[in-house]
Amino acid sequence: MQLKSYWLDTSPPFMSQTDALPEGGCDVLVVGGGITGSSAALALSRKGAQVVVCDADIVGGAASGRNGGMCNNGFAQDYAALSQRLGSELADRIYRAFDAGVDTVERLVRQESIDCDFARHGKLKLAAKPEHYDKLARSQELLAASVDPQTRLLTPAQLRDELGSDCYHGGLLLEKSAGMHVGRYVRGLAHAAQRHGAVYLEHTPVLGLQRQSGSYLVRTARGPLRARQVLLASGISQIGPFGWVRRRIVPVGAFLIVTEPLPLSLLDGLVPTRRMYTDTKNFVNYFRVTPDKRLLFGGRARFAASNPRSDARSGDILRQQMLTVFPGLAGTRIDYCWGGMVDMTADRLPRAGQREGVFYSMGYSGHGTHMATLMGTMMGEIMEGHVDLNPWKDFAWPAIPGHFGKPWFLPFVGAWYRLKDRLR
Repeated sequence: MQLKSYWLDTSPPFMSQTDALPEGGCDVLVVGGGITGSSAALALSRKGAQVVVCDADIVGGAASGRNGGMCNNGFAQDYAALSQRLGSELADRIYRAFDAGVDTVERLVRQESIDCDFARHGKLKLAAKPEHYDKLARSQELLAASVDPQTRLLTPAQLRDELGSDCYHGGLLLEKSAGMHVGRYVRGLAHAAQRHGAVYLEHTPVLGLQRQSGSYLVRTARGPLRARQVLLASGISQIGPFGWVRRRIVPVGAFLIVTEPLPLSLLDGLVPTRRMYTDTKNFVNYFRVTPDKRLLFGGRARFAASNPRSDARSGDILRQQMLTVFPGLAGTRIDYCWGGMVDMTADRLPRAGQREGVFYSMGYSGHGTHMATLMGTMMGEIMEGHVDLNPWKDFAWPAIPGHFGKPWFLPFVGAWYRLKDRLR
């Protein structure tokens, strides 16, 4: 078992065309070379802007290359509850933004000829308990009546045609969702932005930022750089002068395992429709088939940070959870195990905007592949003054009380969620 991201290990590495800062500065400095940063760099470069992308690690090395490779429309939380809290008009507007994110991924893949196995197989949200099915039914009724008539509710009996497991009690099918090889996708976005003129500098953290007469003096690990505008697209990064953001985002570990390649006959019995699958637990599990016929199985496993020891412990938990769902996989070899950090907001909705002149987009809370693509692309317009395009423009973003960047409270949150999973 290799403790590394399957997506990054099975995609060609990104090759930067330079390792030097441009002498004349740039129009836009993008902090972070993941999906948000690269889709923004692509959009801005297409408009003729001189863009420099600085990443503290490698392109896609953080959350963008460490997720499940799912482009799932819809919300992580219950739609009916969210609609009641925000009002149906705002909830529907946000839902359409999630739909638009999947459409944007598909468009960019086609326009830039990114070889990433993008395919719309749909997402199946699985009721982990009988009472969860009732909540899914209420959400589907509201969705079908207002914003997404393509959704379908599957009874436990109908689920047998979708899934070779007896663990679940029906599900909600969202037809628009898709899957892809996210390693090839994020690196393909970066290559596309570079073809359009963007400059990429890996292993180049931003260490300081000073506003000076309408522009910014940026201190990087490679030296100073002057930029007219700055876009912060670094998610939960703990590097750089961005403490304001860190007080508003909780980095939560997500862990994944990938099996050895499996026989088609076995996969056809377990997941015949090749959906993106996720359940309704707080300690969520999700799974899908990779392009080379492996089973990816992920989830929260533990409320802990990602590091080699933590990843290995979480991998053991995930393997047991996988066997609970699919007992027929006993004896199957696990080839990959890895973790990553999800940039979670308090309400599990993204944030984008501008603070003290610096633009930002982040906080996708587990829906990063398509929402990062949508928001990175939109930031190219928002930074030109089209702020009405920002779906999050009316959302306040207060600091999380007692949180200053290091999530000391995660074990307590994890214990609470485990209790909720037992009781509800």
